[in-house]
Amino acid sequence: MKLFIPGPVQVSEKTFAAFCKPMMGHRSGDFKKLYGGMQPLLQELFQTKQPVFLSTSSAWGVMEGAVRNLVGSGKVLNCMCGAFSDKWLDVSKRCGKDAVALQVEWGQPVRGEQVRAHLEKGGFEAVTLIHNETSTGVMSPLAEIAEVLRDFPEVRLVVDSVSSFSVVPIPMDELGIDVLLTGSQKALAMPPGLALFAASQRAMERAAAVQGRGYYFDFIEFQKNQAEDMTPSTPSISHFYALASKLEDIFAEGVAARHARHAKTNAMVHDWVRRHGFDFFAPEGYRSKSLTCVANTRDIDVAALLSNLKSRHGFIIDGGYGKLKGKTFRLSNMGDETEADIAELLAALDDCLKA
Repeated sequence: MKLFIPGPVQVSEKTFAAFCKPMMGHRSGDFKKLYGGMQPLLQELFQTKQPVFLSTSSAWGVMEGAVRNLVGSGKVLNCMCGAFSDKWLDVSKRCGKDAVALQVEWGQPVRGEQVRAHLEKGGFEAVTLIHNETSTGVMSPLAEIAEVLRDFPEVRLVVDSVSSFSVVPIPMDELGIDVLLTGSQKALAMPPGLALFAASQRAMERAAAVQGRGYYFDFIEFQKNQAEDMTPSTPSISHFYALASKLEDIFAEGVAARHARHAKTNAMVHDWVRRHGFDFFAPEGYRSKSLTCVANTRDIDVAALLSNLKSRHGFIIDGGYGKLKGKTFRLSNMGDETEADIAELLAALDDCLKA
């Protein structure tokens, strides 16, 4: 079976081979060499001068950690435009924070003026944003929102880029992002279980002053250990090997070329949607570059389409997330997918639609 779902995505044989390398001591010189050796490439990919931390967890661990590290007695504004960004509000509340919802309709982006309207009320310490909401296929305008945050220097900006990292440019330092985080299983096309993040100096200063950060996701502990090319707790060494291999792939292709490839494969899917009389769930100008959320305007039997695609071609796509199940279906082009891969998927979809 081959996955064309929005995560986990297909993993290459090369990445799996790296994942299966022998173990080593996580406090050994060899481990330090592995971790430290990746830093320059990771910093280039994050477009930051700050160190990049690696956490053996899903991205949600760091998403919760960011709330615990950057929000003290003030409020956190959770930007919500789909299932995963909506969940961040619940996470913030479970951490005991004064969480405020900026809720927009599913399928619509979060806009800068909406963020400004909330922040002008005062008392906020952080804003959380999922750049690319995979449940709806919406990519919110990150640069626009980051520009608004410049007028509120006391507020820290936390951005989840799990399905947009390495798909489109995200210049962390230039935009003034305080925490940029991603995970291994979507745009990076690795096995699930690793989170990557970088934090600004402002973010680290805030974290140092906040009580109740916990331990496992304490940014200060990450900072102390990373200075010695180590992690606070035992890491998944296999993921580190796989990441090193993936970084080789990314820079061999070229970061700009990787962005261009995603744009081309995404455009192929969009052309298919238009040719077959479907519509897009996300509006023009705010559509994801790594997946397409197709509105089921033809009222086809989505479950039957998925079943036929799997049995006839061995391909797996997503039939809509949560309340959108059956009303949409999602096609992923993220990770290592080439134009040939996407062409094969689209041809298979054609066959199943005829059937």
